[in-house]
Amino acid sequence: MNILTFDIEDWFHLLDIQSTKTEKEWNNYDSRIEHNVERILEILSNTNCSASFFVLGWIAEKYPRVVRDISDCGYEIGSHTTYHQLVYSQTRDEFFQDVKRSIGVLEDISGKKVTMFRAPGFSITEKNLWAFDVLYELGIEIDSSVFPARRSHGGMQTYGIAEPSILKFNGVQLREFPINTVLLRNTPFVFSGGGYFRLLPYEIIKHLTNRSDYVMSYFHPRDFDINQPILKGLTVERWFKSYVGLKRAEGKFRKWVSEFDFVDIRKANEIIEWDEVRMLDLEKLNLSSKEF
Repeated sequence: MNILTFDIEDWFHLLDIQSTKTEKEWNNYDSRIEHNVERILEILSNTNCSASFFVLGWIAEKYPRVVRDISDCGYEIGSHTTYHQLVYSQTRDEFFQDVKRSIGVLEDISGKKVTMFRAPGFSITEKNLWAFDVLYELGIEIDSSVFPARRSHGGMQTYGIAEPSILKFNGVQLREFPINTVLLRNTPFVFSGGGYFRLLPYEIIKHLTNRSDYVMSYFHPRDFDINQPILKGLTVERWFKSYVGLKRAEGKFRKWVSEFDFVDIRKANEIIEWDEVRMLDLEKLNLSSKEF
């Protein structure tokens, strides 16, 4: 099963960079979101693909047409928070208010209930599992925030399941669609989105897709925008991760979705026999990862 998703944020919404950290800094940059989302919708239409979209509430408030266009095309919309902050940098109440605001504006514009969520930078880790409790409280039923591998923004290596699963925490349950991994020399390796997809040659992506029973892709509008400005003050490593491979990314993506069948999360949720998937008790996970 291959699932197609997009995180709808602007080109300057890079994490862990002081010059783009908050809404105050974002107002210093010209937006490219409307044109970039139009390009994505055009690609999906031309390739007859469906997809799920996790949208920033800040984008929805400033550019409501983006949400309307996505919704009018029949695609499902989930929350990506309002202010694109790393979850582990927030208090429980800050996270609650942030996600609550995003859900409200997305539902007001689309007229549809929001039941999906993805954390910026996949920043729910073993140290802030309370975030799942908050999501449940806000009516979220499906999450796609778990990155079961090492990552600069945290990741959750001890999750141990790189396929659809049910997570349990503090008496509540959520259906989880984690990012997929493949094992290379016993190390989890990611290939299906963002910088990983941009950097890898297409033949490797094709090979890894063929050997994977489950693929959860994740892309951003900036991943296909070859004319976006380059943010100043980046380290060489961060520049490399953020911009290398842009020229070939759209072509690779078009080829990928043409050669493989993709569904959105809504369809995947209908197909999966949830009574038969693995359940993970995160409270036991937390107890076993104090040294992590």
